[in-house]
Amino acid sequence: MKTVNILLAAAFLLAVGFVVGTTVNSDGEAAASSPETTYAEAFPTSDRQDAPTGDGQDDPSESRSNAITRAVARVSAAVVGINVIEIREYRDPFFSDDPFFRWFFGDRSFREPVKGLGSGFIISSDGYIVTNDHVAGNATEITVTTTNGDRLKAELVGSDPFTDIALLKVDGKDLPYLTLGDSEGIIVGEWAIAFGNPFGLFEINDKPTVTVGVISSRGMNLGRIENRYYRDMIETDAAINGGNSGGPLANSRGEVIGVNTLIFTGGQSTTFVGYGFAVPINKVKIVVAELRKNGKVVRDVYAGFEAQPVDRRIARYFGMARAEGIIVTDVDRGGPAAKAGIKTGDIILSVNKQRINGVDDFEVYLLDSKAGDVWEMELLREKKVLTLSMTIGRRSS
Repeated sequence: MKTVNILLAAAFLLAVGFVVGTTVNSDGEAAASSPETTYAEAFPTSDRQDAPTGDGQDDPSESRSNAITRAVARVSAAVVGINVIEIREYRDPFFSDDPFFRWFFGDRSFREPVKGLGSGFIISSDGYIVTNDHVAGNATEITVTTTNGDRLKAELVGSDPFTDIALLKVDGKDLPYLTLGDSEGIIVGEWAIAFGNPFGLFEINDKPTVTVGVISSRGMNLGRIENRYYRDMIETDAAINGGNSGGPLANSRGEVIGVNTLIFTGGQSTTFVGYGFAVPINKVKIVVAELRKNGKVVRDVYAGFEAQPVDRRIARYFGMARAEGIIVTDVDRGGPAAKAGIKTGDIILSVNKQRINGVDDFEVYLLDSKAGDVWEMELLREKKVLTLSMTIGRRSS
């Protein structure tokens, strides 16, 4: 009987050891439970409410998939991160500003490689990529990172500082690419989705950062910044930060409606504080087509007159309620302005219903036009408002 009891005890211990052994892995550690199991053990079902499954089978309105998530899925694969190296020239301010020191020590300048980053998006299956000129226009080395982790060397096909748009090319085929929408058809208040590489975050997981807002305004004329002119910009409250430049701004259908370019900081910060601006995609279409064809955008347009701003003194002399527009000071004989009937002393108030606030405004509008474009110009002559049509000419070489 004693022998039987010993055998029964041994069998019991073996059974317990087998059960315990099944819960221990080969390294002697307890097998990990799933997150759901761990959570359920800590918070029993009787003490919590299960969230909706979100599969949308019982109630489609409960599905988490919506126009935004579908657009993000459609766009993300064709967004790229861009890293560049450009050579910048610096001058010693102590020596370069004084001709005496330059005489003895020469022009003490030095060149230094500088790293930069930005965003871009693929527009063709064979590897053409759109970005900003201020991202890659002066680069000596360009590396593009795709969402599948590939690091590709890119060449600069061409760049247009005026519109701040550049076109790159990588070797590839059957690449994902984006559909370019119609920026003329955008609606203030509709969804706007910004994609990009803010602060280099693309490099962490090879995926673009996505922010969502609305179209806040359109037709924003921001004037000249360095050698770039920002006219007719799209304004959005979707967050755009350093590194987002060159990325796509898309609508809820996954169509690109602009190229993220600028942020408004109010002079208080170098990061997003409320509003960003994008170059409208209809303008980009024209620029990249010419960049692919010629490697540059030729602006040889010609209006055939000279002008100066209307100040308060001039406005008062002509009986104007406020200073606005530009006053024609000279007209070229036989030029487009002369043919249109414009005379010295005319005050140009608007072009194609776009108000002209100064000479810079006019020059931007002119350089953004093409030879053969027809302008409807509203002008003031002898205290009467007239409307004239002028066909833009081509400046001879």
